[in-house]
Amino acid sequence: MVIANRLYVSIERTGNIKMSKLLIEGGYKLKGKVNIGGFKNAAVAIIPAAIIAGDKCIIENLPNIDDVHALENILQQMGTDAKFDPDKKTMFIDSSKIESCHANYDVAKELRASYYLLGAGLGRFKKAKVAFPGGCDIGSRPIDQHIKGFEALGAKVKINHGIIEVEAEELIGTEIYLDVASVGATINIMMAAVRAKGKTIIENAAKEPHIVDVANFLNSMGADIKGAGTDVIRIYGVEKMKGSTYSVIPDQIEAGTYMVMTAATGGDVIIDNVIPKHLEPITAKLKEMGVKIKEYGESLRVVADSPLKKVNIKTLVYPGFPTDLQQPIAALLTIAKGTSIVTETIYEGRFKHVDELKRMGAKIKVDGRIAVIEGVEGLSGAKVKATDLRAGAALVVAALIADGTTEISNVHYIDRGYEIIEEKLLGLGAKIKRE
Repeated sequence: MVIANRLYVSIERTGNIKMSKLLIEGGYKLKGKVNIGGFKNAAVAIIPAAIIAGDKCIIENLPNIDDVHALENILQQMGTDAKFDPDKKTMFIDSSKIESCHANYDVAKELRASYYLLGAGLGRFKKAKVAFPGGCDIGSRPIDQHIKGFEALGAKVKINHGIIEVEAEELIGTEIYLDVASVGATINIMMAAVRAKGKTIIENAAKEPHIVDVANFLNSMGADIKGAGTDVIRIYGVEKMKGSTYSVIPDQIEAGTYMVMTAATGGDVIIDNVIPKHLEPITAKLKEMGVKIKEYGESLRVVADSPLKKVNIKTLVYPGFPTDLQQPIAALLTIAKGTSIVTETIYEGRFKHVDELKRMGAKIKVDGRIAVIEGVEGLSGAKVKATDLRAGAALVVAALIADGTTEISNVHYIDRGYEIIEEKLLGLGAKIKRE
């Protein structure tokens, strides 16, 4: 399939994957305006949540990314009438005729967010069966808090041969304290609890913007959720829900990535269709580095016309600095004057991009969850490969900086979360093509 010159991954019968490459010639300043798409992290939860109502839903402002296509495929295999229109960025979902929620390994392996089908299936059918999810390898991401929540609501959980089965005769509202403020567990428990009897309270809940977005979507279908965005969420169970038309919030991570790219190239770019409040952690750090950022309603103008200064970064749960932007900003810090320290507190596997950056001339030392980055005069183009979604974004940042041409392979990781990235960059004056 080809949409807007974007080549999608094709899988041969042998199981080998034909992957495209990005070729980027560095040294060009980004200038102009870029429009930010819908939030990937919200979209991949809202799409499964649509089945809870057993009705027709229309999800708008979806990003045209591989994870959305994968979820469309999963819903279709379950028997849902699901159709994604990449031009309108809208998905129609009619789940009224399905009788179960089952996602096997062949489809679940495509993305981490397939585990949201557990909460959605439990809420709708009081049972679900989903293979262990796939996605990027960025370290341990256990689902113990999800299971704790499901069991507290009255479900039995079995794991056999890589298949997770959840089932309950009845879901009863209760108080659930999360040992860690897990985004996935918070969302999954919300989805299961909306149809439970009585009141459910999630304490130490995660507070990320996409949790609020999922709660707003569930409420638009008739759920009764209060407190999303705080560390205590109250869900009052309802007997019935209805279809809804809902628009996904803008992607703060995509926006932050383009802010970093602009800073890296000494550019001047308007980042359009954003919620500036969601971008405050990255905005603060870029300003600390000497980048000028001005807010215009739902847009930000990013201007980088002076040498970049070192900063220290520590990833934290929202509203702290997001782990998903740690890798892209690490690439930017390779050319900042002085020595920067990056501490990753969320995922231990977030430094796999470092070896690739070193190929390009970066000076980085990693000790456990800490990376010490010594700024250099410049980077050089090289052949590198993406090891996960945000690592791929980091390599694009580095390639835009580098002298010469950089060839990035494993682009399918980037396509999981950044829509038509080469077209957006071409529109800003970058020299990039896909082969």
